Amino acid sequence: MEDVHASAAAAAKANPDDRQGAGSQVPSVAARHVGHELPFVAPSSYLRPRPNTRAMPEAQPKPMSPLDKEQMQGLRQIRDFLKVRTSYDVLPLSFRLIILDNDLLIKRSLNILIQNSTTPDARLLGPDAEADRTASLDIVSAPIWDSHNSTFAGLLTSTDYINVIQYYCQFPDQLNQIEDFRLNRLRDIEKAIGVVPLETLSVHPMQPLYEACRQMLKTRARRIPLIDVDDETGRQTVVSVITQYRILKFIAVNNENNTVMLKKTVREISLGTYTDLATARMGNTVLDVIHLMVERNISAVPIVDKENRVRNVFEAVDVIPCIKGGVYDELESSVGDALSKRADDFPGIYTCTEEDRLDSIFDTVRKSRVHRLIVVDNESHLKGMISLSDILKYVLLHGEEDEHA
Repeated sequence: MEDVHASAAAAAKANPDDRQGAGSQVPSVAARHVGHELPFVAPSSYLRPRPNTRAMPEAQPKPMSPLDKEQMQGLRQIRDFLKVRTSYDVLPLSFRLIILDNDLLIKRSLNILIQNSTTPDARLLGPDAEADRTASLDIVSAPIWDSHNSTFAGLLTSTDYINVIQYYCQFPDQLNQIEDFRLNRLRDIEKAIGVVPLETLSVHPMQPLYEACRQMLKTRARRIPLIDVDDETGRQTVVSVITQYRILKFIAVNNENNTVMLKKTVREISLGTYTDLATARMGNTVLDVIHLMVERNISAVPIVDKENRVRNVFEAVDVIPCIKGGVYDELESSVGDALSKRADDFPGIYTCTEEDRLDSIFDTVRKSRVHRLIVVDNESHLKGMISLSDILKYVLLHGEEDEHA
């Protein structure tokens, strides 16, 4: 072994050029010890990027096709319409408004919503009776009023009842106390289960509808209360609540000459969500779907079969009949059983394909009570979902960046 080391050392002394050549290679980790660090080689100036002295020509915007121009013209005219109409204009000629006191028991509020979700008499709703009637069939939300301070205190929706169910699941020993929970405890429930509360926003009824829509899109809210304020006393008055559905219905009914210009397909405008879709089966429990909605922060879950064909949609409002009377046992029932409790006049689910045009979607909204569209292929396989938020966002925001650039 000594001879080997000696010969190696002698070879290193005898061949300094070879040693230098070996040093130019990246050494192993073991070779990097104190006193033997290799110097860094200065980069060649030929490898350094040189500043570009020539001015780069500005990229010319892609010319718009006749179809693009017609689409943008329709969108601009709809926006101009929304800017000259007020939020109050959206309200039907006759409507029912339920306002709940902040001290009301949560289970009592549930019964009130169920009792008032009846079909109104179409004769009382004016000339556009059918459109107004379908918009007023279900009362699934209500403003909350703080009678102690005479102020608007928020909006009660089906999401609040889902939060109560989540609270029951996380704290089953508190089930007896849930019976005594009042509406003013809803924020405590949200904090306990770690849910981000919806923003308590509202608009004045005479505010331009366009501004109300933009404000709604900045939040996760799908509806917004109209609150009037007395100039002298500063006292608030809840006028009504407008929803995304009511706004899109208002656009569809009063802007048919503009919506017919929206001839691009769902695929062309990338409308909707097509990845990471949450689904469930008819055999899943209601509680399974509730957990899924809370986890994904969604309000509806498509129900599919084993071949991913769409069979139905479970919506947040379908939870309400399952907890009627404060009984939570039905949450363990199947989705199929829960959906069978829907009213006889339930309009069903609405589907479309990626080749359907936006003008046809507005035509459907004008004639029917649509809250979302399920995108399917020719064999009813689930492809995606289009929410009313997707449609409203496209109508208000598409192309605005280019116009202001």
